[in-house]
Amino acid sequence: MLSIRPAISSDAALLAALIRELAEYDRLGHEASVLEEDIARDGFGPAPKFRAVIAEWEGHPAGYAIFFEFYSSFQGRAGLFLDDLYVRPQLRKQGIGHALLAHVAAIAWKEGYFCLRWEVLDWNTSAIDFYRRLGAVFLDEWKSACLIGEPLESVAKEKP
Repeated sequence: MLSIRPAISSDAALLAALIRELAEYDRLGHEASVLEEDIARDGFGPAPKFRAVIAEWEGHPAGYAIFFEFYSSFQGRAGLFLDDLYVRPQLRKQGIGHALLAHVAAIAWKEGYFCLRWEVLDWNTSAIDFYRRLGAVFLDEWKSACLIGEPLESVAKEKP
């Protein structure tokens, strides 16, 4: 039996562990430095920077989704960015990923966001196919860009 619930502060350690599992699956484990304290501070502190939901299968953690608001100047309103959608490998093909995505989409629809947006690694063909079957539009003409670590610091120090 599947259930999906909002994450609470006592889930910080579980979320940190699941995030590390996702990072390993994405071949990015070397980049995952998240700690339980980070999740507790940023997800459940006085000014939460994200929301999360936990999927449980038969009462055991099966996966999670993390999402947060962004603003579109073109649309003149906010959207939701789905940062993580993860289901533990042994529980895939049970409809859990679809249920998590539908849960977050329902939040976006109910709260009046103009879209639900996310990114997927180009090698992850099973995820790409899954999203295509749902009718997702791929923004191939857009390239994601990121300043992180030393380049971020370097550009920040250029501030006049």
